[in-house]
Amino acid sequence: MKSILSKDQRVALLLRIGLAAVFMYAAVSSLMHPDQWIGYLPPFLAKMQDAASLVKLFALAEIVLSLWLLSGKFTNYAGLLAAAMLAGVVVSQPSALIITFRDIGLVFMALALAATD
Repeated sequence: MKSILSKDQRVALLLRIGLAAVFMYAAVSSLMHPDQWIGYLPPFLAKMQDAASLVKLFALAEIVLSLWLLSGKFTNYAGLLAAAMLAGVVVSQPSALIITFRDIGLVFMALALAATD
């Protein structure tokens, strides 16, 4: 049985869905429980008076990125933005590497998506 999508298109679709799911989960969770996510802000931002609002703003950006990834439009740029956001989390929180190390794999997943377009 022949697939409608090429192998590269199937790979890109799976990468897009996987990344979108990660960003959407983080966004929904951080909107529901912003206090639990403040600790993942860079320390200089977490100390701000309205850090919960920053978490909510980042969640909005994650939702937009999720929808962009799912749209399949300009996926190379969406992949690069996703990689930058994920790398930013890892680099800005070196003391949380025991948790954020998973984001390193996601960075390369996003870069792979950027390379497929």
